[in-house]
Amino acid sequence: MRIVLSALTLLIASCSFNATDTPVQTATSPKIKMPKVRLVTSLGNIVIQLNPEKAPLSSANFLSYVKEGFYQNTLFHRVIPGFMAQGGGFTPELEQKTTHPPVKNESNNGLSNKRGTVALARTADPDTATSQFYINYVDNDFLDYKNPSYAGIGYAVFGEVIEGMDVVDKMAEQETGSRDGPKGYGFNDIPLKDIILQKAEIIEE
Repeated sequence: MRIVLSALTLLIASCSFNATDTPVQTATSPKIKMPKVRLVTSLGNIVIQLNPEKAPLSSANFLSYVKEGFYQNTLFHRVIPGFMAQGGGFTPELEQKTTHPPVKNESNNGLSNKRGTVALARTADPDTATSQFYINYVDNDFLDYKNPSYAGIGYAVFGEVIEGMDVVDKMAEQETGSRDGPKGYGFNDIPLKDIILQKAEIIEE
């Protein structure tokens, strides 16, 4: 009896609206989440907000390494004041870590290499980005997408620093120089005192 009454009440309620009372139904797109990742470094913490709407492949690639603990105890191995700080690929012994296959370059996504943005590092081949990333110290517009040629394709921005840019700036204050890696590969612009990325952790997904 209770079920019948409830159904009847619902029917009466639905019949009490006239045409002008009917709420307008609007189509809304699901809100895309903007994950946040905390980089715990030997100089302090940095929080990065990713942009999977504009850079879905690059963001997913970065998050996969974060979830696996890949970045734990890696170096910021290249720091150039007035340019960028790069890390995410080498151990303190300068051994290169084994990565997943590279991701397709998403540089043509409308995001620019402005100060505080985070992008994937790569070789001269446009589609070779894996785990390494860099943080821009200044507006490096020359790294943006210009055209699909090797020279013009640019580097894919996938996030930005929302907390701890002072820590990134502190990296640029460290003395840098040259060091030889274990396989004879030379590193330039490497901090002479290790800047360690102790861990990367998702704080909002």
